[in-house]
Amino acid sequence: MLDHVYKQIELTGSSTKSIDDAISTAITKASKTLHNLHRFEVTPTRGQIENDKVAYWQVTIKVKVGLRID
Repeated sequence: MLDHVYKQIELTGSSTKSIDDAISTAITKASKTLHNLHRFEVTPTRGQIENDKVAYWQVTIKVKVGLRID
């Protein structure tokens, strides 16, 4: 029987489009080197204002990475 063990990492993504895009950017880039990504939790969300408009979003997420234990 396999036990479920997860490692939790923190990532920060940014986007000029949206919060969702910032999250997707972080997950997409992380998935190039990490495998078995399972869940994420949004922690701080920040943004930059320039000329009275949102210039970009910055979102930090905690991602659970599954580890296989035989």
